[in-house]
Amino acid sequence: MNIVAKKFLLVLTGSALILAGCSKKPTRPTPNQTVMGPQNGGVTPTPTDVPTNFAADGLQARSAGDDFGPDGTLRGKLESVYFDFDRFDIKDGERTKLQAAAQYLKDHPDQRLLLEGHCDWRGTAEYNLALGDRRANAAKRYLGKIGVAADKLETLSKGSLEAAKQADDATMAKDRRVELVIVKK
Repeated sequence: MNIVAKKFLLVLTGSALILAGCSKKPTRPTPNQTVMGPQNGGVTPTPTDVPTNFAADGLQARSAGDDFGPDGTLRGKLESVYFDFDRFDIKDGERTKLQAAAQYLKDHPDQRLLLEGHCDWRGTAEYNLALGDRRANAAKRYLGKIGVAADKLETLSKGSLEAAKQADDATMAKDRRVELVIVKK
């Protein structure tokens, strides 16, 4: 056999193997063939074995205020600390919020705090990240002065990333804050 015939035979054999390996594309089942039946899409069956008496099954209901998210954080339980425009010093009226946070950590030794520094939309992104960092660190220093251990505190600056753009004065005042986020250890 010459070389051309061998190559032709090799290509022909390879093509036959490839075509033999390809099966027919499966067809999509009709709604009558599925578990859900011919219902509209998105309908899920109602479970019948869900316990309604949790205490009898030995389960405890969780309180709505202590629902940690999938990332292990709890937001909104502690009040945010607010700042004046372009400032990072903690006002006297805001210190009680940090004192309440310190008490919370004392009562919940298995938890930590993430101090998120935020700014309003005015200023450059770089400036606002730095200002958010100064605000978060000011809150951390204050908490340290009133007895919270440094390993219970983390800081993060979000700058103006979550700020409302072109907002009014009331909205901007709410954007200038340190958010106290509870974190599970």
